[in-house]
Amino acid sequence: MQRFCTLVFVLGLILMIFGLTYSLPIITSLIYNDGMLDYFLNGMSINIGVGGILAGLTMRFRGEMMTRDGYLLVASFWFLMSSAATLPLLWGIPGLSFTDAFFETTSGFTTTGATVLVGLDTLAPSLNLWRHELNWIGGLGIIVLAVAILPLLGVGGMQLYKAEIAGPVKDSKMTPRITETARLLWLVYAGMTLACIFCLKLADMSWLDAICHAFATLGLGGFSTHDASVGYFDSPLIELILTVFMLLSAINFATHYTALHQHNFNAYSSDPEALPMLAVIAGSILLCAGYLWHNNTYPDFYTGLRHVTFNLVSIATDCGFVSTDYDKWPPFVPWWMLYLSCVTACTGSTGGGIKMFRTLLLWKQAGRELFSLLHPRAINPVRIGNMPIPNKIIFAVLAFIFLYFISVVVLTFSLMFAGLDPISALSAILACINNAGPGLHLVGPATNYQSLTDFQTWICSIAMLLGRLEIFTLLVLFTPSFWRK
Repeated sequence: MQRFCTLVFVLGLILMIFGLTYSLPIITSLIYNDGMLDYFLNGMSINIGVGGILAGLTMRFRGEMMTRDGYLLVASFWFLMSSAATLPLLWGIPGLSFTDAFFETTSGFTTTGATVLVGLDTLAPSLNLWRHELNWIGGLGIIVLAVAILPLLGVGGMQLYKAEIAGPVKDSKMTPRITETARLLWLVYAGMTLACIFCLKLADMSWLDAICHAFATLGLGGFSTHDASVGYFDSPLIELILTVFMLLSAINFATHYTALHQHNFNAYSSDPEALPMLAVIAGSILLCAGYLWHNNTYPDFYTGLRHVTFNLVSIATDCGFVSTDYDKWPPFVPWWMLYLSCVTACTGSTGGGIKMFRTLLLWKQAGRELFSLLHPRAINPVRIGNMPIPNKIIFAVLAFIFLYFISVVVLTFSLMFAGLDPISALSAILACINNAGPGLHLVGPATNYQSLTDFQTWICSIAMLLGRLEIFTLLVLFTPSFWRK
């Protein structure tokens, strides 16, 4: 009973903190006088009020959380916050169902960037900003922000951090205290966001567009204020700025902190993921641009290079911006881009998918197995950079990859069972579980997810949550051993 009360207490605190995030759209509504002020004020009141009641009723029963409690809290948090964030959309957009609103907010929080909304160009500015703020909050994880605050309230933060930051780097910290780690991550994140805002403003974006697209870029969320996404601006300069910041956001934020703190860019060359990621993306850009040029998709190589560079980086880093309908390109290129969305983003970044660390690890493990066939008695440890990787991590990565592909298969067949064609089904699941945004065909870059049925929409929402929580955090709740004392 005490553990349950502790979970409810922490959820109440987080709900109260989340209520404060309504401040930015409230200010925006006042500036633009868009008629949404009451909706956001009511939403803030409900979140803070309900959170305060939950925290108040369970305060005296709270205690320290166990690791398993962190997993349950994180999963509960993402469902709760996605549901709570629907209120302004439900009130402000006539005819919007809860299913579509939940999909939209889940897409925002998980930084997927898939949308069911049309008419974004005329959507109330405060609602547009709200969607993008969800991208920004979800980018690094509001749980990490809460970790910096909860220890001050008598609730340990390490359990939350380990549940939220999945993967082999969750036990490594930049500073001895997890609270300080979370604060530094957010400091770097916020500073890069401000830099992106000012760069976009200098490129002739309006302040609203600059803020919204910077939020979506640093969170690798891919939401836009226009139905045509970044293609609306038709600006090579804007595309270049967004490309640079998308690449930065796909690199481990701990690496950014180290480089800034030490005033030395050697941190990037010593990062075992950063250079391989950039090499894979650069090689893919040249390959795909040459392929389009060979197939006469564009009148000259450089036009194709421009469009390939922006869209490939966007999908490969799991952002989701688009500047053109790449679904009309020869199939090799968009499918290659979707494949890159599975493996490219670095651990500790705001991207999704399998991550570059796991990709490198599996590649080297495959090489070790081939070497062992020729030299069965040789000792050949797997190394990433200069770091030897224990076998237990390799086994964990293999289990993750297995669950990842099983999830893709099961969810894809679920969409096909519900009547969706195979191309749309597979691309939608890959885009959602990698938190990449647009898929192909019916859910391609020229359309969105509005055509899906409610059942199909919920399947995609589940895929987004699985991807954002890196599968283990969510699936562990369905194991019998989790619920045993």
